[in-house]
Amino acid sequence: MQDTHEKDALLLEKRFIELSRTAYQRDIITYSDFLNLSEQNILHTLPKDKLFTRIVSFGGYETAERQMAAFIPDALYLRWGKKDITPEDIDYPFCALKISPLNKKFAEELSHRDYLGAVLNLGIERSRTGDILVDRDGALIFAHRDMAGVISRELTRVRHTSVRADELPVSEISYEPACEEVRGTVASVRLDSLLALAFSSSRTRLTGLIEGAKVYVNGRLVTSNGYQLSEGDVVSVRGMGKFRFESSGSRTRKNRITVVICRYV
Repeated sequence: MQDTHEKDALLLEKRFIELSRTAYQRDIITYSDFLNLSEQNILHTLPKDKLFTRIVSFGGYETAERQMAAFIPDALYLRWGKKDITPEDIDYPFCALKISPLNKKFAEELSHRDYLGAVLNLGIERSRTGDILVDRDGALIFAHRDMAGVISRELTRVRHTSVRADELPVSEISYEPACEEVRGTVASVRLDSLLALAFSSSRTRLTGLIEGAKVYVNGRLVTSNGYQLSEGDVVSVRGMGKFRFESSGSRTRKNRITVVICRYV
């Protein structure tokens, strides 16, 4: 199993290097598929001397978990007269689709898994779709433009609910995930301490998640329990959720640090 994982990681590294080389040689922007946290970590930990371009990742909104990487040659920065290029400057080849029930009165309460299953049942690979944002009115799905037509035409039912899919420009999407403020005290701003506060769980259990390569900070894998977080860091735990470390304050009489985190719900 480990050998298979390492082999897949090496193939992905080669793919990233190939995309970067093509962008450099042809003076164009090249794009990856949507990358999960593990794949993003492989990309961002590649030695810089193996890449020929800069990278800007985006998933449709600021805190998107699944993101597409754009490989941008320096020549384009010079041509555009910019030192930094933002996601808004780049025409990523994906769009958003709003999935809505045809009749709200008879619509079921559908979950992320329901929508994902319905899309995958169309024969669409997971790498061609980004985040799926579920609300009381339906769901918003980010998908590669090549797949948008398929989803619009063929996604007519999610479980027993009849639905329609309407394409939206990503530029029209303004999404801020709901979050719950959590206040508490910790001995230090170590990763394991803040995880225990965020998820109301024991440090022993969460230590296993960290060492089991399930915890990412700002999209990068962290396997050290003692990793020190900085204000603004976003922590994602596979299978549990994510939170943002908002601030640390004064110390209590017992010399513990008061902290505020925002747990996404």
